[in-house]
Amino acid sequence: MRFIEEVVVDEFLPTFRSLLADALRERGLTQSEVADLLGISQSAVSKYVHGEVDRNQDLLEDDRLHELVEDLADGLASGDMTSVQALVEAEVFVRRLERGDVLASLHEAAFPPLAEYEDDFDIHDPDSHLRQSERVRSSLRRGLRILENTSGFAGLIPAVGSNLVECLPDAEGIDDVAAVPGRILDLKGRAHVPGEPEFGVSEHGASVLLAAREAGSDARATLNISYTPETIERLEEQGLATAEFDAEADTDEAIADALAEHPGADVLYQTGGFGVEPIVYVFGPDAPTVAGVIRDIL
Repeated sequence: MRFIEEVVVDEFLPTFRSLLADALRERGLTQSEVADLLGISQSAVSKYVHGEVDRNQDLLEDDRLHELVEDLADGLASGDMTSVQALVEAEVFVRRLERGDVLASLHEAAFPPLAEYEDDFDIHDPDSHLRQSERVRSSLRRGLRILENTSGFAGLIPAVGSNLVECLPDAEGIDDVAAVPGRILDLKGRAHVPGEPEFGVSEHGASVLLAAREAGSDARATLNISYTPETIERLEEQGLATAEFDAEADTDEAIADALAEHPGADVLYQTGGFGVEPIVYVFGPDAPTVAGVIRDIL
């Protein structure tokens, strides 16, 4: 794991400081004066101006960096700009390059796992898609561990398999919902999880969750299990509100009708139909909560 701050220190700072030291020296400042302005030692300035530091070629080829350096050098040399203002301008520039720009690319090269995220993102943004996605995956992993360690869960897995799904806070489509690729299956009496949680891999489970949210539910996770009257009774004994929907109707419409009649229902179920296996959907704020409900009824 490598932090983007390490990329800034190792790649940006030597390149930026050496360019700025050169520019200030070109404007007649002494090494001592440059050292005072940059807050570094004279020996460091000497290394910068004599080319004794490694510069990043990608940054050297960025015209915006050269433009920033020239503006800062003009302001610092003339006294029109304080070192505090120069620092702020440089920090703003760094944040800009971290958002899907040069530094983000250098960070990806230094830490290849970031390459799987195709969209631009700000590594420092607390509401970034990257952070939210990883939190959802982490939540799913915790929920799956609960299910795998729950004795008797495999007996609740329907013939079509189960899936535990959780969506992003602002989910709009299937690609915003993470789940187990394939399905959770009963393998000789044990729940088998075939892979790590991924986004966009569970069309049915995601559709059910999105339909419930569209109908007014604030749930962000759901799990499907086999239906029996006893299962519904045990869920109701846990204080959960249940509602039945029509197995043979359009799923979105059936879920909307059920939630309209029973607002706030935590459990939706259908008792089967022609070619349709009876299923129960347990909803909750996150995957561990949903998995905990299943653990508590066994």
